[in-house]
Amino acid sequence: QDCTQKYIVKNYFYYYLFKFSAALGEEIFYITFLPFTYWNIDHSVSRRMIIVWSIVMYIGQVSKDILKWPRPLSPPVVKLEMRTNAEYGMPSTHAMAATAISFSFFIATTNQYKYPFELGLVAAFVFSTLVCLSRLYTGMHTVLDVIGGALISAVLLVLLYPAWDTIDHLLLTSPFCPLFSIVVPLVLCYNYPKLDYYSPTRGDTTTILGAAAGATVGFWLNNQYAAPAYTSKSFHPGFPLLTSAMVFVLARFFVGILVVLLTRWVMKSVVLGALGYRYQFSIRDLEARRRREVEVPYKFVTYSSVGFTATVIVPLLHELLGLM
Repeated sequence: QDCTQKYIVKNYFYYYLFKFSAALGEEIFYITFLPFTYWNIDHSVSRRMIIVWSIVMYIGQVSKDILKWPRPLSPPVVKLEMRTNAEYGMPSTHAMAATAISFSFFIATTNQYKYPFELGLVAAFVFSTLVCLSRLYTGMHTVLDVIGGALISAVLLVLLYPAWDTIDHLLLTSPFCPLFSIVVPLVLCYNYPKLDYYSPTRGDTTTILGAAAGATVGFWLNNQYAAPAYTSKSFHPGFPLLTSAMVFVLARFFVGILVVLLTRWVMKSVVLGALGYRYQFSIRDLEARRRREVEVPYKFVTYSSVGFTATVIVPLLHELLGLM
């Protein structure tokens, strides 16, 4: 049985490096970096990353609850995190997400922007490696968990790459896209593998699929009814971070993140309040919020609203504020 161990930090450089690296595989990174690419780099790059990220993460989360491989025992391992300790270990979804996001970003941008191929490859490798090593340092995974996660993600990237353009075209043009984008993720969330005890994997999976669903509906809606955004000439030669548009980049990012976080807070309060009224529980009742009939709609509606806001509402606000 696992127990929490006290520990003494002897090397603060490694401690903060790997604690930071671990955060690159969590919600705080997804909710900032993925919208950033949409607002400031390229719509097509962002769409491909979100497609790959949602598919890879769903497969990774489900695999955990099917394989049911335990995490490292503590002791002898010292664990620096507790939230994900209730999850199974194999494969490491941090390793999967880091590999998928870094290399899909590299692949999607290498032919569109002028930068050294070797630099992009090294950056993707370093990013994914740091996240993978952080899972070992924090005691949350074995070496096999991390290697397995990275390899599964790499295989999925290879399989998905030939279909990128086809999937992207269908998501933008098919009249069935909005219905498909909502119904399929909801069915997957409600039919998530059952466990004998509560694990945050179902909730995390619902969060990911909900955000991807909302963003996908936003992509389709923009393509149908809105003029293409963020297409000023200053963006074509290279990344906006390398141009004089730095002020606009930062302004778009901070305005967008503020709106996204506000949306998440409002929708979370509204949906939990409605579900609490429907099922007669206090919104502070953690056990009630973990029930499937509460957790799935609460997280799906909240994060699909976040995805939709990031892709539709925020760009409109940017245009209104003259930040395009």
